[in-house]
Amino acid sequence: MKNFTIFLLMLLPVFASAQSEGFEARWFTRSGETLPYRLLPPAGYNAGKAYPLIIFMHGIGERGNDNEKQLLHGSQLFLNDSLRQQFPAFVIFPQCADNATWAPMMVQQDSSGNRSFHFPASLPPTAPSRLLYKLIDSLMASGSVDTKRLYVGGMSMGGMGTFDMLARFPSRFAAAFPICGAGNEKLAKRYAKNTAVWIFHGAEDKLVPPTSSRKFYENLKDRGADVKYTEYPGVGHNSWDNVFAEPELFPWLFSHQLK
Repeated sequence: MKNFTIFLLMLLPVFASAQSEGFEARWFTRSGETLPYRLLPPAGYNAGKAYPLIIFMHGIGERGNDNEKQLLHGSQLFLNDSLRQQFPAFVIFPQCADNATWAPMMVQQDSSGNRSFHFPASLPPTAPSRLLYKLIDSLMASGSVDTKRLYVGGMSMGGMGTFDMLARFPSRFAAAFPICGAGNEKLAKRYAKNTAVWIFHGAEDKLVPPTSSRKFYENLKDRGADVKYTEYPGVGHNSWDNVFAEPELFPWLFSHQLK
């Protein structure tokens, strides 16, 4: 209870500001490293309640340390007044540093310019992801977060980070929504029984082809997972625009909780 009270006192200015201005700029520091992030509190925040937590990871174009660019895609969805009232939750938009990624990977390019992504299971997490894990841990320990209702999603590089995070914490998240991402499909077995996953991709995505998303879907389905796959015909890499217009995304997401 003492830790919970301290946490609330620290965040009271955030709640007051964010309610009127949207996402509040915050910085999380551990061992001399800092992760910029934006926090949106639940609509009608009640200190006596625990709320779901949504983590959304941006793509490669929004990297940096300005604590602003990560809001370019998706933030307006979470600021929708109707959705906020119907699905109150904490929402976190962290920002990945320049020259880093959310998921450790190897990228190869052939003579035609086609790229392929590889995600060796032996690679350790990246520095921004390590900080994000610790931030999530601190929020979970605060008492303000419903630890059975953690949700994670991301687009492009953030979709890759979503798959990577699920593999590293297979029992933590109730549901996930990776968008135009990729990852190590063999690791899907780790979280198939615990996490519901709705995968999105554009059929004409040339930057991150939908091959990996299709494999994830098949692997998860074969293992009896609660999984959905939506592939948009004629859509390229910016499939997130379609996802943010999905009327069932929020109802689906909030219908899940860990057992």
